[in-house]
Amino acid sequence: MAERCLIFRRDESVPLSNKMDQDIPSAINRALFDQKAPAHVRIMNAKRNAKGAIIAITLPNATAEVAMRYRYIIITGARTVDSGVVEVEENKTWERLKIHAVPLVQYMGKGAEGLQKMREEFEAENEGIAIPTQVRWIANPRTISERRQNGEITASVVVFVVKGSRLSQSLMKKGIKAAGVWYHVEAFLNAGPDSWCELCCGRGHIENKCGNTHKCGYCSGNHRTSDHKCNVVGCMAKQGSLCGQMLEKCPNCKGNHIAFSSRCTKKSEATKARRQSRKTGTAGRGPVGKAMHTATGTNRVVLGRRPKGGAAAGGGSEEEEMADDMADEMADVQEDEAAGDERDVVMTETETATTAATETETETEAGAQATND
Repeated sequence: MAERCLIFRRDESVPLSNKMDQDIPSAINRALFDQKAPAHVRIMNAKRNAKGAIIAITLPNATAEVAMRYRYIIITGARTVDSGVVEVEENKTWERLKIHAVPLVQYMGKGAEGLQKMREEFEAENEGIAIPTQVRWIANPRTISERRQNGEITASVVVFVVKGSRLSQSLMKKGIKAAGVWYHVEAFLNAGPDSWCELCCGRGHIENKCGNTHKCGYCSGNHRTSDHKCNVVGCMAKQGSLCGQMLEKCPNCKGNHIAFSSRCTKKSEATKARRQSRKTGTAGRGPVGKAMHTATGTNRVVLGRRPKGGAAAGGGSEEEEMADDMADEMADVQEDEAAGDERDVVMTETETATTAATETETETEAGAQATND
């Protein structure tokens, strides 16, 4: 449902409207109708989170990207209910990516002499690229520096974040340039207690670790959510879309809601487990405490915090500690940008943890991984 989510930004100096949440989609839809926008481009529902931000969901047949073509009309309609609305944007997913063979001699420094320089090069040399958080080494910089001094490695792996699956897919296809050098881009993925499997809709694992029967997140049928089809005669909803005519059933808690609903008790338990794992330093690990190094999948990250030193204190690996640091930083940026409520808007981000053996093997092949433009 993330692809159908719109987030409205407000001017915090303007008092919140005392009108009801249901007035928001009504006003927007009237504005869209008056301006003769296509009938499928409408808002299905909207609500405010605890901080007053408005989160709206489009009808199943229109994504947020399509709705944004009518951005001015949507803002105008929303402002008739809440004059503090100043902008609307898609709820883009946050994608974590990695690149190998980054030369230490060039980027093993602090601030402008280190990965901050690479971040600036990414944005300056690649059209349409914005890096919302710091670029980070995949392991502890001190460890990398020691291995460099011992002559073990000359390059390492860095992880960075971009907004939107379309951008991340483009980068993984064509690569990214820094200081005139093209780097191959891969997904950075990691499974945790609240990871969601697209095959069975279960929690705690992702697709390549799933051996369960396929389950639909809409109706709990024995098929993938993307294959869901309404069985009501005459329904025009596209395959994989929720139309509202069929009875919703969660495959996890068996409640009368979809698997991704904030009402799902299993989702709440998974979220709590994720928070607890970050406090105890076991973030990115499975239920038996073993690190889950995976190649593909998605991980839902709530806007939470871990105590300083949490991962290290709990004995987590350097990669897990780095992933937690990035999650904290991304949470800061997300709160500043969207003021999102974790019950309503859960940013989906991708992350992968490379094993030490894979990293070492890749680092020794630095010359083969990057080519001059």
